[in-house]
This record gives sequence, C-alpha cells and structure tokens, in this order.
Amino acid sequence: MSSTEQPGAPASAARTAAPHPSLTRSRVGEQETLRTVSLPGLTLAVRGRRDDGEAPEKDSRPAALYVHGLGGSSLNWSALMRQLAPDVRGEAIDLPGFGDSPPPDNGDYSVSGHARAVIRYLDSCGHAPVHLLGNSLGGAVTTRVAAVRPDLVRTLTLVSPALPEIPPQRTAWPTAMLAIPGIASLFCRLTRDWPAERRTGGVLGLCYGDPARVSPEDFAAAVEEYARRAELPYFWDAMVRSTRGIVDAYTLGGQHALWRQAERVLAPTLLVYGGRDQLVAFRMARRASAAFRDSRLLTLPDAGHVAMMEYPEIVAGAVRELIDDADTATQRSDDSAAGAGRQAPATPEGD
Repeated sequence: MSSTEQPGAPASAARTAAPHPSLTRSRVGEQETLRTVSLPGLTLAVRGRRDDGEAPEKDSRPAALYVHGLGGSSLNWSALMRQLAPDVRGEAIDLPGFGDSPPPDNGDYSVSGHARAVIRYLDSCGHAPVHLLGNSLGGAVTTRVAAVRPDLVRTLTLVSPALPEIPPQRTAWPTAMLAIPGIASLFCRLTRDWPAERRTGGVLGLCYGDPARVSPEDFAAAVEEYARRAELPYFWDAMVRSTRGIVDAYTLGGQHALWRQAERVLAPTLLVYGGRDQLVAFRMARRASAAFRDSRLLTLPDAGHVAMMEYPEIVAGAVRELIDDADTATQRSDDSAAGAGRQAPATPEGD
C-alpha cells in the first residue's frame, strides 16, 4: 500500500473558489473563512481565519495545518485556531468525505489515502514546512505524513492519535464495529427515529470528558451541523470506509505500520492525551512517548478525546512552547553551523 507522493513530485496548481452555492455549507464563525481547493480527483474544503487587514506577503507568522478525526470536521479546530491566531497562520482542512469536502473520486478512505490528500494540499499551497496538528484519525494521518514527508513538517502535535491499540478499550468497540459490513445500516434502522439532539448528545458524551462543558450555544450549533451532514448521501459511506481504514492500519505490518512510522518522525512532537478518553486509552501515552524520538507529553486528567475543544487554552500554551523551542533549536543549529564555518582553518596555498 503506497503511502505518499515522493519529494520532488510536481505540485499541482490548486484552483481555489468559494464552496458551490447549491450545497449547504457548515457554519463559518466570526473571523473565519471557508474556501475550496480543487486538485485533480480531489476537492478539499479549507477553513482559515482573516488576518485583520495584514497583507499575505507581509505576514511573518509560520503556517499551521489542522487535521480532524473520524466523523469530525475543520470546525473541531475553531477554538484552538482562535487561540493560536497571534502565533500561526492556521488552516484546517476537511478530509475527503467529511465536513464540506466531497468524497474523493477514487473512493480511497484509507489512512494512506487521507495522508495523500494532506500531502497534495501541502504540496500545492506552498506553505510547507508547517506546524502540523492532528486529532484521532487525523493523528494517524499526520503521523504518516510526518514520517514519509519530513520536508513538509516543522513540528507535529497529536491529540489522542488513533495509533494501533490492540485490543482497544471496551468503550471504543462500538465505533470500531462500524467497520463490520451491515453494522452501519443496522444502526441507522435502529436509530432512525432519534432526533438530531439525541444523536449529537451521544457523540459529545463519547468524545468529551465532561459533556457539561459544552455550552447551550455550542450544543445547538453541533446539532445543526450533525443534521446537515446526516442529509449528505455519502455521510455513512465516508464514516464506514474511514473506520475500515483505521482498522486496516491497526493490522498493517512492515514499513507502513503506524508505530514503525512513529519511530521515523523527525519533527519535534507534542503528544496530548486525556484521562477520560473513551476512544484512545490514556495508557497509550507512555508507548507514544517512547515511540516518537523527540517528543513531549501533555496529559489532561479531565479531558476526553478532543482536548483541543475541551481545553483550548491549555493545549494552545503547550503548542506555543513546542513552536518556540523548535525555533530556538533551529537558531542554535544555524549559529553553530555558521560558527564552524568561520573557524575552519584555511588550506595553505599550494597544499
């Protein structure tokens, strides 16, 4: 299973436009933007933030790219993007088939397929290397990107990454069972009379350490988004196939095994784990810390699966420290290389 396009592959010229008016779009928050990027066989919705009048060519902030998890969208990153706006030029993509992105033409929802989508976007936008952030499925995707295309990644932040955990904790079994043929259609039949509020409450109860942290306004917005996406004809297909992609990645061996690729990541890495996560076990934090060679760990005992939504201020502070330390290390390396060059003895003429 091929993981990526290789360095040096010609970048496709991205054609950007507003989302098609005939499609119902997700909400766009204050100071946010939403656009689509069309590449051959692939269309991605990209959420960004307005730069308060700063001309793009004068914007000195480094670029950041956020990648959501299974069943999520770029909206999952709005709170953290807002926190980090003074520090980075952030964009969050909707993976193919999620959020406002239509399905990929080739129907590939594997972890490698999603990774290729991220790589193709980064190759086309010209912002790399970026500070790359991923949650859940997005954590597995960005781990693969960082491993096989280190030239695209400055730092890596993983929030509850979906790295192989066998067996998974029991609370994650119902989600994993979506990969079994017929389970999704059975679930739809059993829950067809459920209102969007009940469905949304179930999702938030699974993802949040304390669902009471969700404000009434945010809950209403989540209900609206769930109802919108449930009407999309490819909603369950994207969910089921992406779940199968995670299960396949869990069992994959050799050079494409996710834990093997985690060991190959060169970028400084921040790992964020929640003590109340029902989908990725808290115990996996220790294994991840050992696997990523240049890693640091942030544990939030009361957080669930989406710490960047539950505790955006704390996560943003840890990301800033990661970025600052990476910049300092780069500066030291550059200064050391420059000093070594100045101190190198001249070769005597004629020798």
